[in-house]
Amino acid sequence: MDELTNPETPDAILTLKEVAAYLKLAERTVYLYAQNGKIPGIKIGSAWRFRRVEIDAWLDEQRRVTRASTKRREGSTTLDPTSQ
Repeated sequence: MDELTNPETPDAILTLKEVAAYLKLAERTVYLYAQNGKIPGIKIGSAWRFRRVEIDAWLDEQRRVTRASTKRREGSTTLDPTSQ
């Protein structure tokens, strides 16, 4: 198994099924995300392929977005007991 076919290496090219298993999502969800450009991937013929390094970068970006969203929400829902 070389670097591109071993799904554990950063340079690996992953199938839709492998990405779904890696992200612990349904294959249909990954397909729809790819189809709508929500997750980085390329379509080769009728098959989707994903670079592991791009999926990892996408996960990092999702983490940043989630944290920023959570911080905004926490700031807006914190109640000041003196304002009631």
